[in-house]
Amino acid sequence: MSEAVLEAVGLTQEVSSPEGTLTILNQVTFVIGAGETVAVVGASGAGKSTLLGLLAGLDVPTHGEVRVVGQSLSALDEDGRAALRANRVGFVFQSFHLVPALTALENVMLPLELLGRPAPRAAATEALARVGLAERTGHYPRQLSGGEQQRVALARAFVTRPQVLFADEPTGNLDAATGLRVMELLLALNREAGTTLVLVTHDRMLAARCGRILELAGGRLVADTRTAVV
Repeated sequence: MSEAVLEAVGLTQEVSSPEGTLTILNQVTFVIGAGETVAVVGASGAGKSTLLGLLAGLDVPTHGEVRVVGQSLSALDEDGRAALRANRVGFVFQSFHLVPALTALENVMLPLELLGRPAPRAAATEALARVGLAERTGHYPRQLSGGEQQRVALARAFVTRPQVLFADEPTGNLDAATGLRVMELLLALNREAGTTLVLVTHDRMLAARCGRILELAGGRLVADTRTAVV
């Protein structure tokens, strides 16, 4: 396998409830190499989004460890995890998460400005052109269709050139045809950038477009399958 970018070691997540302790994830272990495309699948409640949050350092596991590009997240405080995400990680969500008061261009510029990257306007303009929105840079999210908003979100996610991209049901709010086009674009951008992609989806057809599928059931990793996709 290529250099490990993401490592989960014995990840367990427990929460308290009136019925007692609930185990959301149970001893999940795997390694993801640089440039891999990995889909995380499973029924509702299987622990997919919980796993994504732990891998991204948005939450802390009850037991176990996550390493991102060799860095143990448990060795970092909240600010340290936030800095690692800002510099190494990109996100694409089901609900786009664009800033309503900013134009498409300003939304894509935002992470570059927060990181103090040079020439953010030029980089953001190029990123929007790559997703087919060169003519929509001055439009606000409310003036864009759902598919266009998700393309802005893709441009924003890739503009910082992250080593890892987490996509949580990125086509979930789109119709089937638009979702397929967005997924094609996501995979094309990912190949171009050489990014490691971790995609959470309930759609097995979308999952099959990735090179590897991790299946969760009842909080456990029950299958780790390589696909025919290269």
